[in-house]
Amino acid sequence: MLDEYIENLKDTIVSETCNLINIPSVSEETGNLEIPFGEGCKKALDYTLDLGKKLGFRTKNIDNYCGYIEFGEGEKLVGIIGHLDVVPSGDGWNTPPFEATIKDNKIYGRGTIDDKGPVIASLYAMKAACDNLKINSRVRLILGVNEEKSWKCIAHYKKNEEYPTVGFSPDADFPCIYAEKGIATIYIKEAYSNNLPIKIIDIDCKNNAINVVPKYCSVNLELDLEKINLTDCINYINNTINELNFDISYTINENKICLISKGIQAHSAHPNLGKNAISPMLILLNRIYKHFNLNLNILDFFEKNIGTEYNGKSLNIDIQDESGSLTLNVGHFKFNEGFLQIGINLRIPVNTPIASISDTISKICNTYNLETEIGGIQEPLYVPKDNPLVKTLTSIFNNATNSNYEPIAIGGGTYARAFENCVSFGANFPEDTDMCHQANEFVDIDKLVLACKIYAKAIYELGK
Repeated sequence: MLDEYIENLKDTIVSETCNLINIPSVSEETGNLEIPFGEGCKKALDYTLDLGKKLGFRTKNIDNYCGYIEFGEGEKLVGIIGHLDVVPSGDGWNTPPFEATIKDNKIYGRGTIDDKGPVIASLYAMKAACDNLKINSRVRLILGVNEEKSWKCIAHYKKNEEYPTVGFSPDADFPCIYAEKGIATIYIKEAYSNNLPIKIIDIDCKNNAINVVPKYCSVNLELDLEKINLTDCINYINNTINELNFDISYTINENKICLISKGIQAHSAHPNLGKNAISPMLILLNRIYKHFNLNLNILDFFEKNIGTEYNGKSLNIDIQDESGSLTLNVGHFKFNEGFLQIGINLRIPVNTPIASISDTISKICNTYNLETEIGGIQEPLYVPKDNPLVKTLTSIFNNATNSNYEPIAIGGGTYARAFENCVSFGANFPEDTDMCHQANEFVDIDKLVLACKIYAKAIYELGK
């Protein structure tokens, strides 16, 4: 009965997912209380809250920072914690990223799997559970709009609203996530006065999000031709690019050289699935400066201690445990208030204190007279596999799919870690390619509907 009810909602689930995709809700911190995370995020929040109201649920907009949709009665509160903001679209799309496109039984668009499609599936799972099952608790879909940035939305929720008693975030993988690595962003900085005969006059990484493997990086150099021979410089650049097999091109305009590095975008939790455009650029720049007996400590540090690695081996932080291996993504390179700055995003195994990793990096940076700054930390999530919540959700998935999967650990970070007794649960299925933060992001329609059925059963079991 429940499955049939949700099957009849299939077209609605698809259309409402498309409607939400069509709102370009890239989070930006504006300082404006009316639209704290930008007009797009405000529109996405308002649209979803209005949809919840039309479905007969209670709704609340919490100061435009976040909101929730709720039904049921009772002291117990089952939380479903999702987000409506998305990372920038980036390049390389075959369809318009903010115009949902349906083809081959898939919905294409930014946010389809991260996290708008799963949010809509969760909302209609609430509707199905409300209309067909006896739920003895309140069920609340919490909606954030700053998840891809700094989680200020969820911090505002926690300051002002009730915490879930138990819950899940539909923002990762099935069958169930029992561990999420710790996350740290570290900025490495060096004062830059630009008084060298090779000057960096502009850096452009297309406003790449720190939790995305960058697919573009350009650097404009200006040469003092009285001290630097242009032909020598160009010949050296050609030889180095060929030697290192870097995907870097360049243009020349009088005494200026524009270097352009191209890569492949991916989620920073899986840097091996992408191709970083910033890392080879930093190595090439360091080689150019060294060739002319010049030095920038930050570039020298980078080539010797990070390079093209994404496991932290040269920093001596390539650790692993049951939650997996440490990963490192170089997500930023820019000028910032008189400094050259490199930003790295780390996913740290759950049994390793984040402070020990940041301290190790800081000590190495100190030997190069570089500053380090912590840009953000999220402590790991760890719920034992035999915890009743993990066992219940894993069992629900396995029963729904006639499978026998074990709960897993991930490098991504979800809102589940914001609350006790919460884990992440779907909506990627086992063996699916993780399309989060990638060009041509999509969700399979049949799997989205199946996720809705799984979420409805989870609501019933958790709401007992």
